[in-house]
Amino acid sequence: MSLSSSIILIAIALIIIVGLAVYALKLRGQVKEREALQEEELTRARANCLESLETIARAMQAGQIDLVEGGLRCKVLVEILDTTLAEDEVLSAFGILHGRVAHLHTHSARKALSPRERLAEDRERIAVEETLTEALQQAADRVLENMDFWHQHYLGRKRPVVPADLGRAV
Repeated sequence: MSLSSSIILIAIALIIIVGLAVYALKLRGQVKEREALQEEELTRARANCLESLETIARAMQAGQIDLVEGGLRCKVLVEILDTTLAEDEVLSAFGILHGRVAHLHTHSARKALSPRERLAEDRERIAVEETLTEALQQAADRVLENMDFWHQHYLGRKRPVVPADLGRAV
């Protein structure tokens, strides 16, 4: 092989290598962009979860929502936020509640029940609520007590001031 053909092959190889390097850098940039979007979406989802959790816990405290309904919703939100939170001694009340009422019918299945069956389920739901009232209220209190920490821990920022904070003593 002559010197000139060797130089041409080396030049072609260098062009290919440079092209592949540019392509690899472009792909790396796209991956970083996607990771940033995923992180942004996760942060947004956590923020929405925290906002919903706080709203439901406040409604539970104020008696604006049935404790069973609020507790079941909080259980789901707590598990979405961080499954290890459900192991908390106080927050576990949400899981206990779920375990006791999970078999009860909801939505269209509840509508399909006879009035007598609905009444029996209502009585069972009320009995569970009466049994767990204090634990569920404590769990709602714990949710609200942890809001500042959770905002900092899961979102990396302070919790925004909400209208409910304005009437609270500092």
